[in-house]
Amino acid sequence: MKTFSQLVAESRKHVKELMPWDLHDLMESETEVLLLDIREFDEYCSAKINPSIHIPRGVLETACETGFKESNERLINARNAKLIVICRSGNRSLLAASTLQTLGYNDVYSLQTGLRGWNDYELPLYNNADQEIDTDSAEILLF
Repeated sequence: MKTFSQLVAESRKHVKELMPWDLHDLMESETEVLLLDIREFDEYCSAKINPSIHIPRGVLETACETGFKESNERLINARNAKLIVICRSGNRSLLAASTLQTLGYNDVYSLQTGLRGWNDYELPLYNNADQEIDTDSAEILLF
C-alpha cells in the first residue's frame, strides 16, 4: 500500500512543474495556456487565478471525455495545449497532472507550491465575483 506522500513523490518524477513566477511569465508571453483548477468548489470560489477553469479532482476523468454530465469542451479539446493544473499547495495538482498524462494530454504542468506560493509571490487572486483579493485576505483563505 502506498501513502499520499508516496504517490505525490512518484508523480513528481514524471510531471513537469512550474513555479508561480514562471507561470506568471508564461501567461504574459503565451496566449495558448489553459489553467485548470482542480480544487473543491468552495475553495475555487474563495480564491482563484484568472482566467482558470474549474473542474474538481473528483470528476476530472469524466470531464475529459464527451458524453458525461461533467464533460468540459475546453478540456476535451486541450490534449495538445499547454495545460497548467492548479491546487492549493501543489500536491493534488501533481496527481491530477499525472492522470491527465495517462489520459493522453501531452503538455501538462503542475503549479509547484500551488495557490499558496502564487499568493506568497503576491500575484493576483480573485474571488467568485472576479474581484481581486488582497494578499493578507487570500493567505487566510488558503491556509
